[in-house]
Amino acid sequence: MDVKQIVNQMTLEEKAAMCSGADFWHTEKVERLGIPASMVSDGPHGLRKQPDESSGDHLGLNDAIEAVCFPAACATASSFDRELLHDMGVTLGKECQAEGVSVLLGPAVNIKRSPLCGRNFEYLSEDPYLAGELAASYINGVQSQNVGTSIKHFAANNQESERMSVSAEVDERTLREIYFPAFETAVKKAQPWTVMCSYNRLNGTYASEHKWLLTDVLRNDWGFEGYVMSDWGAVRDRVKGIIAGMDLEMPGSSGANDRAIIQAVQEGSLKEETLDLAVERILNIVYRYAENRQNEAFSREKDHQKAAEIARQCIVLLKNEAQVLPLVQDEKIALIGGFAEKPRYQGGGSSHINSHTVPCAVQLKDQYGNMTYAKGFTADGDQYEEDLEKEALEVAEQSDKIAVFAGLPDVFESESYDREHMRLPDCQNQLIEKLTKLGKPVIVVLHNGSPVEMPWVDNVQGIVEAYLGGEAVAEAVMDILYGEVNPSGRLAETFPRRLEDNPSYLNFPGMQKQVNYAEGIFVGYRYYDARKMDVLFPFGYGLSYTEFSYSNLKIDKSRITAKDTLMVSLDVTNTGSMEGKEIVQLYVSDKTQAAIRPVRELKNFTAVTLKPGETKTVSMELDYRAFAWYDTEQKDWYAAGGTYEICIGKSSRDIVMRTEVVLENEKEKLPKIDENVMIGDLMDCTKTADYVEERLMPYIGEFIGKTSMKEMDEMERSMVYYMPLSSLRSFTKLDNEGLGELVDELKNHMR
Repeated sequence: MDVKQIVNQMTLEEKAAMCSGADFWHTEKVERLGIPASMVSDGPHGLRKQPDESSGDHLGLNDAIEAVCFPAACATASSFDRELLHDMGVTLGKECQAEGVSVLLGPAVNIKRSPLCGRNFEYLSEDPYLAGELAASYINGVQSQNVGTSIKHFAANNQESERMSVSAEVDERTLREIYFPAFETAVKKAQPWTVMCSYNRLNGTYASEHKWLLTDVLRNDWGFEGYVMSDWGAVRDRVKGIIAGMDLEMPGSSGANDRAIIQAVQEGSLKEETLDLAVERILNIVYRYAENRQNEAFSREKDHQKAAEIARQCIVLLKNEAQVLPLVQDEKIALIGGFAEKPRYQGGGSSHINSHTVPCAVQLKDQYGNMTYAKGFTADGDQYEEDLEKEALEVAEQSDKIAVFAGLPDVFESESYDREHMRLPDCQNQLIEKLTKLGKPVIVVLHNGSPVEMPWVDNVQGIVEAYLGGEAVAEAVMDILYGEVNPSGRLAETFPRRLEDNPSYLNFPGMQKQVNYAEGIFVGYRYYDARKMDVLFPFGYGLSYTEFSYSNLKIDKSRITAKDTLMVSLDVTNTGSMEGKEIVQLYVSDKTQAAIRPVRELKNFTAVTLKPGETKTVSMELDYRAFAWYDTEQKDWYAAGGTYEICIGKSSRDIVMRTEVVLENEKEKLPKIDENVMIGDLMDCTKTADYVEERLMPYIGEFIGKTSMKEMDEMERSMVYYMPLSSLRSFTKLDNEGLGELVDELKNHMR
């Protein structure tokens, strides 16, 4: 389809209309030119298609078609499995084709800055590398079915409080290293058809009007080829948005913004070729879907089984004292808690699915073992009911082990508002504490979208983190509890002991419509590990019913350059008695001390399934970016020459193997030369170190009384090291003219 030719035939009014939604879920059509409407639908872990546009909404308030609810991102990220996310994406893409949906709105890759963010259940991780890799796999899966995705919310949308107006104040290094990479990786590895911009402002400018964000970074730096759409209702100044690179407004503005676009073109404040470009981007995607329609059958039963298969690989075993798990069929098990009868399996808001079928543990209990159910507490809130607690304690007294299905009720976390604390409902904590005093082993199964405090953690024997595992979560949990499946999930976020330990605690969610990201790059485990802070469970942590050993760590080069790729390999052996999947995590630690950096950062990972006694060799690659940090002075990624440690871990805290590699970087970080350059920076730079001794020492010697740096004591060297060049005027006969000559000489020396 020649899109440019079509745009040339469109009237100004048709072009303006094309940049707005026709209704809540459709782009505009132009019948006279044969331009079809195109439907988008909420995701990302299920199809929330609303058949009647008159009842359309973006908060999950109205009914959608019956669909299959897959595990939410908080769960799928715990799989650490690229293939699993790709497979899930393929299934969702097929469902979209069956239902005539051209773009699925997801994945959501905003970083989990605070455990209080009400939408954390829909976000992948606190780690940008993990989030980016899994998002790219998911996108490639969906788009393999000729259905688009809309990666969201770009950018720095890390809270629900005042999300439509708050300004996220973030320095560029932090943006480039923490809040951008998941989007960048997805664009470079998967090219999502669309990107959804966020509601909030970024450093004072609305994301929908942010030219640096949407054009300079997204398109020019990363090479994004699709169109940018707004979040629903995120547009403020429509003309500024078009100029910035925000193409499609959803769901439209009843024609008001169309008229603003037309007027701007007519008055000359908006170039028509800029509008044409936005229309071309939209039509390219409309026709990409229309020309690749597929006949697909949407089998809800089959996809439910797929959801169960995925959920089994997302569950994280957090504690298994004295091998209390797996359960044995002839054990008497007290099944306690309202979540066993009414599992919480998805979050609230725009990703809320009208689920096909939702089995519960109570319905399944007789298929697995000897279980007796008592509610104990409801799944709907925090209401203490004495009769329910009494019944639960009586049932527990008659059991061999106690399995408590606990979690966060729907009202505790949702889109549109943030959590106020990290606690489970008091009625749940109270009952769990009483159950631990019965002298029976207690296993707690958690249904939650983000970390919770666990005041009873030392008194229970087992903890199973099921997260929001989709409509088949109960089947997956029961398979884990009874050992039908070996747990393999790993935490994609840190569980702190207290809310107050979180690095964003003093700056979340901000005040007066501004939030300061004062913790910078030290988000999640980057902060906890740097502080050597005790946490409940670290990033990357998870247990198995079998044991794995690592050996034979190798790197293919001991020295690398900025152009090289480093191959890291090791052997993984299942030394236990049950087949299982291990997640091998590769972290890099910068030993050069050239910049303030985290202790270590995740830079690759792989999943490997092994039978008992089996050994496999796994390999992972590291490129220059894996060693680099973002230097705002150079406006580029930079890795200093020197030693880097390659760390193989079972979590960010459990590093089991190490080796070192030397990076030889010919691109030295050069100081900015002006009259305020620090003499120490000149001393550290290979291009100017000799200049300090030859040209500056005569001036330095005037007040130090030494003829070379080697003659100085530590105090004298430090004083000179931290002195700006301009300070020589205060202690020597150097005047402004002489200072200018030194600066010019240095600039010539650097060439």
